[in-house]
Amino acid sequence: MLSPKANERKIDRFIVSFGEWKKEMDAKKRYKLIGADGILEQPPVIDDYIAKQAEDIQPLLQSTSEAIRAVMPDGVTEKISWQMPTFWKGRSIIHFAAQKNHLGIYPGAEAMEHFTPRLAGYKTSKGAVQFPYKTFGKQEFDLIEEIAAWCGKNNAR
Repeated sequence: MLSPKANERKIDRFIVSFGEWKKEMDAKKRYKLIGADGILEQPPVIDDYIAKQAEDIQPLLQSTSEAIRAVMPDGVTEKISWQMPTFWKGRSIIHFAAQKNHLGIYPGAEAMEHFTPRLAGYKTSKGAVQFPYKTFGKQEFDLIEEIAAWCGKNNAR
């Protein structure tokens, strides 16, 4: 049996090591990128995400990324969240993602409600809109820019 003082030191060491472990686990969860050696890797950037997509949609994704980036307020960071390119400032402002047959834009429920009349011809859900690749054109691109600008103004903290 340990003396009370020795037991206290053991508990203190446990608390410190648990705190360090918790910080490391939180970081790994945040980026979900644990290398084979167990060390946290750098989070990927949006351009890395685009480079991993089919060549025929990479120009569309790059243009979308640049258009969204251009209308974001100062202080916005880019990251991958939910396995999608994300623009972030205190919370997610807007995501986009390449899907099999469409470009998904994920501006959130408030933006979807605000733009409901303009999205009538597209498949939507509470927080997302799908723009089919086959019919993607200037109208869709302009709408994405407008949605992104609204999100930059209204979703950023």
